[in-house]
Amino acid sequence: MKFKQVETFRVVMLTGSMTLAARELHTTQPNISRFIAQLEAEAGFRLFERKAGRLHPTAEGEAFYQEVQRSFLGMDALEDSVRMIRRLGTGTLRVGAVPSIAMSVMPEVIKMFRQRYPDTPVSIHTNDSPTVAKWTATRYCDFGLVSYVVDTAGLRSSLWAEEEGVCIVPAAHRLASKRAVKASDLDDEPFISLSQGDGARAAVDAAFSPDRRKLMLDTPYASTICRMVEMGLGVSVVSPLVVRSMKLSGIKALPFKPSVHFGRYLLVSQQHGASAAMAAFLECLSAV
Repeated sequence: MKFKQVETFRVVMLTGSMTLAARELHTTQPNISRFIAQLEAEAGFRLFERKAGRLHPTAEGEAFYQEVQRSFLGMDALEDSVRMIRRLGTGTLRVGAVPSIAMSVMPEVIKMFRQRYPDTPVSIHTNDSPTVAKWTATRYCDFGLVSYVVDTAGLRSSLWAEEEGVCIVPAAHRLASKRAVKASDLDDEPFISLSQGDGARAAVDAAFSPDRRKLMLDTPYASTICRMVEMGLGVSVVSPLVVRSMKLSGIKALPFKPSVHFGRYLLVSQQHGASAAMAAFLECLSAV
């Protein structure tokens, strides 16, 4: 079964006529008839029958056409991608990011990027740092933005931002008026933590004596922690990036000692260079 035969069958089905199909495919009507006969021989059943001088698909022909259409929809999608790559360079820009980045700076970055590349589609994929690293290594994403680096083959990482963590407490909390908070100030306070296994959590845990802190809640998202603190469910130490982006009036962010560093890292593939759109997106990220 050859592609030309299948393509001919599809055009005959779309036009309802071998003559019109020949015109569409820039060939002759005898060639169309020959291709259809060859396809019927390969398939083992009739695709068309003539009634009152008109061409009608058989039930088998209709069923086969549905399968052909599914295949050609995939071809149409490939053709759309080719046109987009030809016009824009690389098609959709796929960005992997941890939630703390995706839910804070990303909308502003995209707004700035859209001014330079208004026609380039951007797809944001969000998960934890190890998963974003795998997406980048397998080229599912063009690059990744993570909060800590895990050892993943085929990737190059670089630190693009770092800030000291802040202690967040409810606005009416007894510690809200302090100029800074020490780890010992949080003894016996209900503490809301990032989930086990998160690299940022490990850095926070290292600042406390294990037996002095009341670990009551944990969640993978710093934004959820901020909401919980605002509701009076506990206190925490988080990245100031998340606190700034959420702008919650019900929490107070205070300097925390000892210092806990929250990094933000860029992951790129070692084998593939940056496209023009990717380079522009990273410039917008740095600016924001």
